Amino acid sequence: MMQHPVLHQTSRLLADLNNGDSNAAGELFPLVYQELRALAGSYLRRQRSDHTLQPTALVHEAYMKMVGQTGSTDAEGRAQFNDRAHFMAVAAKAMRQILINHAEKRNAFKRGGGAHKLSIEPHDAIQPDRDIDLLALNEALNRLAALDERKSRVVEARFFGGLTVDEIAHVLKVSKTTVEGDWRLARAWLSNELSKGTAA
Repeated sequence: MMQHPVLHQTSRLLADLNNGDSNAAGELFPLVYQELRALAGSYLRRQRSDHTLQPTALVHEAYMKMVGQTGSTDAEGRAQFNDRAHFMAVAAKAMRQILINHAEKRNAFKRGGGAHKLSIEPHDAIQPDRDIDLLALNEALNRLAALDERKSRVVEARFFGGLTVDEIAHVLKVSKTTVEGDWRLARAWLSNELSKGTAA
């Protein structure tokens, strides 16, 4: 977790970015880089050993995607971030999309192609010692979103964004208990869906 002065500066720069300050994106990047890189590194360590995308490249691509466009923009199309937690939730979505695009382009992951049975864990969305069939996970998350968008966003924020239950509750504007319940149900549902894929 960032220290208080850095957190304050980050909040100020996010506000400046929201207001269209062209310098804010450049000033913000060094403050969030280590956190984003740690997140990217943690995620990529769960991938196949021959994965060609590096954490630094993932961070840079995600950051450019985020400051260029997000799911929340103003009337002029500028990125809008409510706070650090919202910023990290947007980072989760950006990283997910980049990783999916990369997997599809490289055809690195094939549906049912020897993927392990995945186990969704309470504190770490998917066991880190297992290869992840990313395309199968993405497809399952899309199916979950069609059934319950909030549960899909909870998983996305936990797995791709590394957000805590409290942070997710803040971003989604629901209670901590609601997030915990969504997380439990989503884990069970995804485990079942991914098990079907590995058995196919």
